[in-house]
Amino acid sequence: MPTPPKSSEVLAAVDLGSNSFHMKIARAYEGELQVLDRMREMIHLGAGLDTSGNITPEAQQRALDCLLKFGERLRAMPRRVVRAVGTNTLRNARNAKEFLVAAERALGHPIKIISGQEEARLIYLGVAHTLADNGQRRLVADIGGGSTELIIGERGAPQNLLSLEMGCVSFSRKYFEAGEITSKRWQRAHTAAVETLQHTASEFGKARWEHAVGASGTIRAVDSVVRLAGWCNDGITHSALERLVEVIVKSGHVERLKIPGLNPERASVFPGGVAILVALFEVLGLNEMRVSDGALREGLLFDMLGWPAEEDTCASSVAALAARFHVDAAQARRVENTARQLLSSVALEWELRDAQITKHLTWAAQLHEIGLDIASNQHHKHGAYIVENADLDGFSGFEHKLLGLLIRAQRGKLPLTALKELPAAYSGPWLRMAVLLRLAVILQRGRSTEALPRFSLAANKRVLKLQFANGWLQTRPLLHADLAQETAYLREMEISLEVG
Repeated sequence: MPTPPKSSEVLAAVDLGSNSFHMKIARAYEGELQVLDRMREMIHLGAGLDTSGNITPEAQQRALDCLLKFGERLRAMPRRVVRAVGTNTLRNARNAKEFLVAAERALGHPIKIISGQEEARLIYLGVAHTLADNGQRRLVADIGGGSTELIIGERGAPQNLLSLEMGCVSFSRKYFEAGEITSKRWQRAHTAAVETLQHTASEFGKARWEHAVGASGTIRAVDSVVRLAGWCNDGITHSALERLVEVIVKSGHVERLKIPGLNPERASVFPGGVAILVALFEVLGLNEMRVSDGALREGLLFDMLGWPAEEDTCASSVAALAARFHVDAAQARRVENTARQLLSSVALEWELRDAQITKHLTWAAQLHEIGLDIASNQHHKHGAYIVENADLDGFSGFEHKLLGLLIRAQRGKLPLTALKELPAAYSGPWLRMAVLLRLAVILQRGRSTEALPRFSLAANKRVLKLQFANGWLQTRPLLHADLAQETAYLREMEISLEVG
């Protein structure tokens, strides 16, 4: 066995999938993977099988051309820090062994063909590390080019693993031949997927898990399409899928399947993947599915490190980002503690008792000064941009936006338009949390190591009363001026701040 990689080394994962090849290079950094480089190419290896089950010369050449590019990037890396795996098509192709000889030569590293069970285990590991641990049992689904993996697990431990012989490439080739999409063809694909999944209902049905997560190409593509269409805000719902099916069938052909958010390279295999996803929702009783950024290649990287998945992924991501942008940890703690104190005073009246709200306010406080690493002027805007565009394991794209918005709102005029554009369930709480963060930042502007004197905060729907010890505020003219300015800002939100 090769020597395990050290946590500070640069690692690489290569995924030779049935539809696309992926390479990801990352360094372990403060409890997370810091991505250094990534490449992806649509190879359509699964579509390159002939009637005898061999990979055609044309498909092999596409694959080797891609692996030569990957190899140029990986050739200087030690063998022990690179893991390359092949999945469904290479499991089934009759000439896979002969192809691997040339493939390993092109890549410059060994390639291992993994079983469906091992693929499922690694997918779960990748998902578990890139989603926050809420302690619930989760169903993870991954629709690949040639197979679909289902996993039930809790925290970092997968408990039930299954790999099914159906994927977006194989279903699209079989049921949407030559790219034609009709109601009859759709029904055949849907029925075939339901029949394949039927025997899994007892083991993977809704009674066995508490929330569902999707990973990889097909599901992430669906998520992108339904969000851009405005059919859902975060994740995939059953009703959004039904609307998507109508659009797909109405198009009549994959060449006319020009949907915002859908990569044209994926259009040819999209109908088959969506048919499988619809069947998953129906057979396993899903109402909605959250989408993870992690999957097989992330699982490969974490597997090399042997990291525990039980850690709070979101907290680790926030800590790593704060370290990367040289945040003053002591000041961040002061703002965090003050924000928590303010929250505890008004949580009941302002309906801010949800644990997730406390976490987001905490994370925003910990990251509120990351923009200073770019410039002190407008640092709150720089910080918001960093958070919304950084790789933050554990956060969905929508959660990136929510956290960035809090950081953006910490000072100056409040971004009222952006706050009001949030879904109704978020606009009110996030507006009130922004107010609490702003007050915490103001109260800790002095960056003093001495604790603040006792103060109290009381609230009703539209009034905040901030009280200090008698005479103390009069000895703090800068703080007095900051609070006067804040009173004017909050008035724009129809919130009255009374200070005494």
